[in-house]
Amino acid sequence: MLERLWAALNGRHPSTGRSGPRRVTPQGVIVAVLVTALLAVGLVPTAAALRGAPASAAASAAAPAASSAEAAAAQTLTWTANNSVTAYASAPTTAVAGPTTIVFENSVATGNTSGMPHTLTFETGDPQYNQDVDVNITANPFDPNGGRYQVDVNLTPGIYRYYCAFPGHGQMTGLLVVTGGEDTTPPDISATVSGDQNPGGDYIGSATVTVNATDSGTGVDTVEYNLDNAGWQAYTAPVVVNTFAAHTLQYRATDNAGNVAPVESVQFTVVEPEPEDTTPPDVSAAVTGERDDQGNYIGSATVTVTATDAGSGVASVEYNLDNGGWQPYTAPVQVTSFAAHTLQYRATDNEGNVAPVESVQFTVVEPEPDDTTPPDISAAVTGDQNEDGDYIGSATVTITATDAGSGVASVEYSLNGSAFQPYTAPLVVNTFADHTVQFRATDNEGNVAPVESVQFTVVEPEPDDTTAPDISAAVTGERDDQGNYIASATVTITATDAESGVASIAYALDGGSFQPYTAPVVVTALGAHTVQFRATDNAGNVAPVESAQFTVVEPEPDDTTPPDISAAVTGDQNGDGDYVGSATVTITATDAQSGVASVEYNLDGAGFTAYTAPLVVTSFADHVVQFRATDNEGNVAPVESVSFTVVQPEPDDTTPPDVSAAVTGDQNPDGEFVGSATVTVTASDAESGVASIAYALDGGSFQPYTAPVVVSAVGNHVVQYRATDNAGNVAPVESVAFAVVEPEPDDTTPPDVSASVAGSQNPDGDYIGSATVTVTASDTQSGVASIEYNLNGAGFVAYTAPVVVNTVGDHTVQFRATDNAGNVAPVESVAFTVVAVQPDDTTPPAVTSSVAGEQNADGAYIDSATVTVTATDTQSGVASVAYSLDDGSFVPYTAPVVVGAVGEHTVRYRATDNAGNTSQVGSVTFTVVERDGDACPDSDTRPTVVIGGLDSLVANIDTGDGCTIGDLIDDEGDWANHGAFVRHVTTVANELVVDGVITSRERGMLTRTAAASDVGTAPAEPALTAAKVSASAPVAEPSIEEALQHAGHH
Repeated sequence: MLERLWAALNGRHPSTGRSGPRRVTPQGVIVAVLVTALLAVGLVPTAAALRGAPASAAASAAAPAASSAEAAAAQTLTWTANNSVTAYASAPTTAVAGPTTIVFENSVATGNTSGMPHTLTFETGDPQYNQDVDVNITANPFDPNGGRYQVDVNLTPGIYRYYCAFPGHGQMTGLLVVTGGEDTTPPDISATVSGDQNPGGDYIGSATVTVNATDSGTGVDTVEYNLDNAGWQAYTAPVVVNTFAAHTLQYRATDNAGNVAPVESVQFTVVEPEPEDTTPPDVSAAVTGERDDQGNYIGSATVTVTATDAGSGVASVEYNLDNGGWQPYTAPVQVTSFAAHTLQYRATDNEGNVAPVESVQFTVVEPEPDDTTPPDISAAVTGDQNEDGDYIGSATVTITATDAGSGVASVEYSLNGSAFQPYTAPLVVNTFADHTVQFRATDNEGNVAPVESVQFTVVEPEPDDTTAPDISAAVTGERDDQGNYIASATVTITATDAESGVASIAYALDGGSFQPYTAPVVVTALGAHTVQFRATDNAGNVAPVESAQFTVVEPEPDDTTPPDISAAVTGDQNGDGDYVGSATVTITATDAQSGVASVEYNLDGAGFTAYTAPLVVTSFADHVVQFRATDNEGNVAPVESVSFTVVQPEPDDTTPPDVSAAVTGDQNPDGEFVGSATVTVTASDAESGVASIAYALDGGSFQPYTAPVVVSAVGNHVVQYRATDNAGNVAPVESVAFAVVEPEPDDTTPPDVSASVAGSQNPDGDYIGSATVTVTASDTQSGVASIEYNLNGAGFVAYTAPVVVNTVGDHTVQFRATDNAGNVAPVESVAFTVVAVQPDDTTPPAVTSSVAGEQNADGAYIDSATVTVTATDTQSGVASVAYSLDDGSFVPYTAPVVVGAVGEHTVRYRATDNAGNTSQVGSVTFTVVERDGDACPDSDTRPTVVIGGLDSLVANIDTGDGCTIGDLIDDEGDWANHGAFVRHVTTVANELVVDGVITSRERGMLTRTAAASDVGTAPAEPALTAAKVSASAPVAEPSIEEALQHAGHH
């Protein structure tokens, strides 16, 4: 089972474990082994040979269960951790599918004496592993549980990957292989019918059938249903039945072990609803809240609207607060503005009857002042930073909190998810890792600020820095034709230091003394200037003094001309020119000399105020907007004005506009737009009409949409868009994404075009009932512009989707394609025949099998056997074929099955036709043996590669000439030291990857297991003593024969 799971994970055949016909050449492996052996005995000294390999705790196997049934019934898997950040102290490697208790202990008892936290996290984002168990446990010896936690899960057959999620603990990872167990019990299944019922128990209008299936063994795989004998289909959601008649729904379920529950059924009747309801709902409202002596509501009032309808039922309730427009009522309305209020309300039933509008009046007054505002809080991280922004050695977090009301009572912080604790002084963090500090504050009224956080990284200091900083200066400002700076020049000095970091920058102006540089230097004195500058890093290295020269000249005479100013009114207008709902006044001011300093407006004589954005006027009346502008020299433009009228829109528009966008342009085969793309936004509003459309390109700010947007910048783009109607309803923001690429060179090659015919076929190859013709065209240059087809000579028409042909007879479909450069592909065609559907098929397919391969005198297959399954069905045709190898789960049969594992094997098989009939399970049994004369007669035949007692979980497959990967690894050879053995394994693994026997991922699994093993390590002294070997020590040169003996070559 382990071999099959690993083979499925790595894309190999379930039996052979090979990814293809390519084998490792014995000569290549022998050469790799020879080189490794020479390194092993020290013939070639390397730097790696002088370093000790880090220790790594090996994963231990789970204790064997008494039986598979017992393991499935009550199974506990335990992981432990200690002070190591490279491996768990212990971890299971195998388990049985079913209910499981997972225990994770990271405590003093398991060897964690440092208080280091670890996690046990199961991988859920990688499709090559099981993803159905979500475990993420964090434990440390000093937490409330003493570092021990457990969780109950349900494991399914396959492989789970687990790891420690803390940064720097990435080597703490492993795999858990789960086998199928002995589940022979089908799922438990039931169904319930729900819906509105009449007194006779019939369902009115529709009925919803919900099917539930559970399986305490391997879990539910599929659920199916059959409504009124229309055929079985997958159950993915409750089934809604709205046909007025008596119904029978059958249902069944299959678990992951292939057990099928007996078919069960439920009967019910759906009847037509009663006659139409013409009575509107009853609706009422109640106002609640704290009240003063005058009956006014203090601070806020809550209006609860209640509606009932004994006929068709209430469909919706709406309210209108202070004539602000009708909107849906979904919850009690809380009114907090201090004023007299009127709330109108109405309700509509499911037949469209609308209740008369009613209303309730009330007044909300201001409460006595209280402090309800939490403190303002912020945090700053300081310290010496490198170029990546990481803090070198340590970082200091300073938290600041202020409260203008009752004052700050306390400040708290949490470092890296630990419990919150009082903040009394700046927090110094000197652990080299990624960190998150959360912080919050509470004032004296008990108001708590929302938790905020700051993230940063502390890294280890670099080695001694002897290199001075790099330093440069840039002079900026307004310049005349001679390059002189007008009125002033700004000198910005930049220094970088890739090692210890910049400590300080200093500058001197016009021969003066050096002084600290803390901000750009502004020079306003007229004349020629020289700025000298230098920088010092944190190691005390001082950069050579450099300088920049420039000249400042007097500006032109003062500006005495006021700005030019104008205003435009926009909005939706009626036939009289009045603005419906609102009008937008946009004021524009320009000044060619000193520039515009400010713009002001005065609406209806209310006084001048600053103009910062277009003015939206929504009150229904005649309006006058006065406006003026002032430039940076204080010149004020004369007051001008614009007059207009805003009228009330048509009532009851609460629906935002419909808005959509289309991207057009020349596209390549990948759907990218060549050269440019044009985005056209369309909005419509059937009630008050569209007032405006806005769009934002690539996360920029929204701006008015007035014409299609042409995007020509090469890259990926996102255009967001929205629309507002004249009633103020704003459509939700939507978006469209696309890519623009550079145009290809001129395209003179027509598209490649092909067609395929699909459908259920009889043994003669004719299509039963219908055939679907799919035309595919591709063009790697200008892209496909259009595809056309011609059915039976009826003329070419545009191809937009697969063509379904259901007329009985012979057919010919011609097809062609044109690219965006106008090149037309030659016409091609496909011919086929559609025949009538035969009567109902109740006969399952006929299915047979054959075994092929080289056989010995006993009839056993040498090295491998190939099983071919053949199924035929003369009526509805074969829908699918499935097989099972050696009592494994049934999987789809798509090609002959090659079985290379030595031993006796049984392949079971079955087939299903298009009418759902499934054949009886057939089987064939055979034996695979090794070929005589293997290069490795005493071959390591364990299913996975085991190195020094540690299971690498890499399938131990035959690499050629009868030698397995385990034979080539040779962990029982006489190795000079641990480093020599690890280099040998690395060389062999590299050769196996080159020859296509294993993947790069499996190479890493082999080398990591070798490094974690104790192969080649002298039992009397630790591995790190290898670091004491002198690189110049004399080494005896071994013979070729000795090197091969060290490598363990067979």
